Amino acid sequence: MVANELLMQFQADILNREVVRPVIQETTALGAAYAAGLAVDFFPALEKLRANWAMDRKWEPSMEEGRRERMYRQWKKAVTRSLDWTDAG
Repeated sequence: MVANELLMQFQADILNREVVRPVIQETTALGAAYAAGLAVDFFPALEKLRANWAMDRKWEPSMEEGRRERMYRQWKKAVTRSLDWTDAG
């Protein structure tokens, strides 16, 4: 997902927040490994791990507020409609 630059800009716009892509894009797996390493004292401190993080790219919100609100309402409507798409039984 983070490789899709259009999606990253859209997220920044819809959330009205800065979106950052790290250099190491597999941060979920890396975070799990870091957490395990911290739990068994493999890493001496959280600061050492923070030093390994670096930003690759950043997206700033650029969508007009009225459009953002309309699109966000439509997104919530789509999510609500999709909740019954699977058969849990």
